[in-house]
Amino acid sequence: MSGTVVIAGAGHGAGQVVASLKQHKFDGRIVLIGDEPHLPYQRPPLSKKFLAGELPPERLYFKPGSFYDDPGIEVLLETRVASIDRAARTVSIDGDRDVHYDKLVLALGSRVRDIQVEGAGLPGIHYLRSIADVDAIRKEMSGGRNVVIVGAGYIGLEVAAVCCQHGMQVAVLEMEDRVMSRVVSPHVSDYYQLRHTERGVRLLLSTGLAGFEGRRRVRQVLTTDGQKLPADFVVVGVGILPNMELAAEAGLDVADGIVVDDRCQTSDPDIYAIGDCTFHPNDIYGRRLRLESVHNALEQAKTAAGNICGVESHYCQVPWFWSDQYDIKLQIAGLSEGYDDVVLRGDPSGGSFACFYLADGVLIAVDAINSPREFMQSKKLIADRVRPATDDLANPEIQLKDLG
Repeated sequence: MSGTVVIAGAGHGAGQVVASLKQHKFDGRIVLIGDEPHLPYQRPPLSKKFLAGELPPERLYFKPGSFYDDPGIEVLLETRVASIDRAARTVSIDGDRDVHYDKLVLALGSRVRDIQVEGAGLPGIHYLRSIADVDAIRKEMSGGRNVVIVGAGYIGLEVAAVCCQHGMQVAVLEMEDRVMSRVVSPHVSDYYQLRHTERGVRLLLSTGLAGFEGRRRVRQVLTTDGQKLPADFVVVGVGILPNMELAAEAGLDVADGIVVDDRCQTSDPDIYAIGDCTFHPNDIYGRRLRLESVHNALEQAKTAAGNICGVESHYCQVPWFWSDQYDIKLQIAGLSEGYDDVVLRGDPSGGSFACFYLADGVLIAVDAINSPREFMQSKKLIADRVRPATDDLANPEIQLKDLG
């Protein structure tokens, strides 16, 4: 195919769209538009090795700068797509220039969910979503002693682990009664709570945020039960929101994200959408999903690029995620929402185990803690909707691949 493909957004998924178009020998023009000053880069390491200073900035990038040195590729950074004119097939950038497209890919990603409490605008309160955010937090870490983290999800606990390893006093504030409650079972929550408290992290569960105090910057975090926590700085991690306003304003179908089909096509056949911002079908689970996942963004990027180039492509895969905290690697395959039975394989006290989730006897997800074999072998079982015997799941002597 020739013509012009415009990609609105310059995250990891957007970089994959460019790579996949090139792999399909796309011979038209590609215009990549992003509002950050950086080429597409990976976000998962931001709260892990990059925050810890163990990963140099150049290792974050999806591809080196030379990858985009192609006469058919135009990269517009620090540039915002302001609107879409579907009739004219143009996007307006920064409100004063129109760019024509034959096909448009919305790789708009997501933004942090901010908090609205007294003192929320004080300096020293940070969110973590970009390289700039990490740079700001790192500066705080070099001079701060007490950090309060609001939210005990992946991001909050990963930041807690890094700060703890840098010798800081860490307190984590969480409204729910256990950590990572939205994505893991009580078994896994208990394991992580123990690992964090063993290292000196103070976990304040079932505790809400009332506000922040400080004259020129934050100095205290106020809780709903009346505590005042000392804070040299704060990191907030209370979830993200899909960036779908641009699509909604253009009249595209939106719900819990931009509605796409399994070809990553929106309600406009000339417009595709990928990544965190999409609300897409998944036949394995029989419902639509919005996933905050690099795997999802990359695979949808490949699907969209294939269809743009005339290669019929459909996306339906088992979602997967991971989290690194201290020397613990959590790998999740599938979605455990709606489970009615949990089976443990291995002993949590030994530091390596797996937690299997079933619904009506069907394996729907696994949490693998320092257990990569269980993670890898479970993905096919989940995709095949296998009904394994629970005794076999619990027996580490039985290979999971033999249960299919």
